[in-house]
Amino acid sequence: MEFNFQLQVVSLLVCYLLLMPFSRSMAFKKISKPIGKSFQSPAPSRPVISPIKSSPQQSPAISLPTHSLSATPQHHLHQFLKIHLKPSFTPQDLLTFLKNKLHHHPNFTHFDLHVFHWAANIDSFRHDHSTYEWMVRTLAITDRFEGLGSVLQFMGSNPCPCSDGIFSCPRSEPIFRFAINSYCRVGKLNDAVIAFESMRKSIDGKPSVAIYNILIHGFVKSTELQKAMNLYDRMVKDRVKPDVFTFNILISGYCRNTQFESALHLFKEMRVNGCCPNVVSFNTLIKGFFTERKFEEGIKMAYEMIELGCECSSITCEILVDGLCREGRVSEAFSLLIDFSRKGVLPSGFDYFSLLEWLCDKANEDKAVELMDELWKRGNTPSLISCTTLVERLRKLGRIEEASDLMKKMLKEGIIADSVTFNCLLQDLCNNGKTLEADKLRFLASTKGLNPDGMTYNILVSGYSRAGKKEEGKRLIDEMLDNGYIPDLATYNRLIDGLSSKRSKQIY
Repeated sequence: MEFNFQLQVVSLLVCYLLLMPFSRSMAFKKISKPIGKSFQSPAPSRPVISPIKSSPQQSPAISLPTHSLSATPQHHLHQFLKIHLKPSFTPQDLLTFLKNKLHHHPNFTHFDLHVFHWAANIDSFRHDHSTYEWMVRTLAITDRFEGLGSVLQFMGSNPCPCSDGIFSCPRSEPIFRFAINSYCRVGKLNDAVIAFESMRKSIDGKPSVAIYNILIHGFVKSTELQKAMNLYDRMVKDRVKPDVFTFNILISGYCRNTQFESALHLFKEMRVNGCCPNVVSFNTLIKGFFTERKFEEGIKMAYEMIELGCECSSITCEILVDGLCREGRVSEAFSLLIDFSRKGVLPSGFDYFSLLEWLCDKANEDKAVELMDELWKRGNTPSLISCTTLVERLRKLGRIEEASDLMKKMLKEGIIADSVTFNCLLQDLCNNGKTLEADKLRFLASTKGLNPDGMTYNILVSGYSRAGKKEEGKRLIDEMLDNGYIPDLATYNRLIDGLSSKRSKQIY
């Protein structure tokens, strides 16, 4: 029996490897990813795999690329198959061979599809869902869509042995779903529809809502909204109940195509059908209202979402704040966030930097400080850039004490400013005769991981020098010396002389 099997392997491989022309240049391509376009798929009007005759005058139905192979590479491939696939191998044996042997082979990895087809012609072998799934996923991931179509067609006409009983194989639908999703990913919607129709014939009952959603999303993404709606109508006719994802996809499609009224109508239909909208549904419609310049309706819908118990997301707040601020309604955006915060519905991860920036640009620094205090007090910690922006704004307005208090609060919360912003604030404090407070701030920062640099020490030494506090200044100079910020003795003497004469000499 083993001799007959080996003879059959030799006969089939000779037919495969000698009778199909193939470009020599493809042999030198990188083959860690299987090559799809080089393979010729069977004509759709005839079976994908037909028995291969041993007569040299007849071309096989599935041709293997030859790469102009000489007898030696043919022999190597034959030996590779002979070693790893014994007579009467099972689908599990073939799957192990494809995954663990052929897939990682530097010379034969791109022959996976043809080994798959070759195995189908072995009299004692029959593919099952495991080999179908591996082949479909491999072809889809590597964008070999011509080969993918041939495998799906073969799978439809040669179902898994699990289907020999009353029911179809339960793995068939997930396999088709992966293929349909891959087709939609690259915009091959006609192929996706063909796969969908083939799947309907292969499974028991109706397709799942997830597969309808994949196809509908593919049509919407390709701006074929009418086809998406036709599929939705067919879905309802087939008694497949749309879910929240179905409606969200279609509502988003209508909004993107400036058909906002249709989106609202679908939203109402969604609720009539008992499908509860989620935050994505509301975000899409709020953005649609703002695009239509219907700001009051958009804000009203945000509150309706809260009343229904649907939590706001950071994206919800971004849509509201950005839409209102761009329209010049910065005070309304401020009031909205304050109200959300007091109601406890403001998402903790929301970064309100953009609103702070708008408030500062409109010279509403008091509201910017109030916004940060209110939100911070209720647990919504601001981002570093929000804090830094406000510190810089307060500095420029001469509100140094407030900027210093904000910096202290930042450091206590573990929000570490950059050294430039920090040193500028220290300089302002020293210029206002508050060198001791600046030095305390420097010490607090060092305990939180913001270590002083040469400029920091320079600023403080100069401040102590102007204030006539020689001892404090000398202590800092000694600390500078210990930390390597004084390069030589001459520099050290100049700093000491500066303290003695109450002059400041900054070292860069």
